[in-house]
Amino acid sequence: MLVERGLQAMNVELVSEAYAIAANYLRRSGAIPDTLVTDERLLGIIIKLLQNGEFNKIRLANTAIARFQAQAEARGVA
Repeated sequence: MLVERGLQAMNVELVSEAYAIAANYLRRSGAIPDTLVTDERLLGIIIKLLQNGEFNKIRLANTAIARFQAQAEARGVA
């Protein structure tokens, strides 16, 4: 998944686990559809956080959820 996007080597397991945590929460809350398709916005947020030096999967997931929801609210208001 990450190799296809042309990203440099990173901890794929960390990204995968953080994405799974965040996506599960967002699916249960109805913020993203309950499908097997990867949400590109959520993945992008997690990758940016990782590139900025965050390596704790729980903090990655929680921060990604907060940013995803903030972006969704901003899009709803605009």
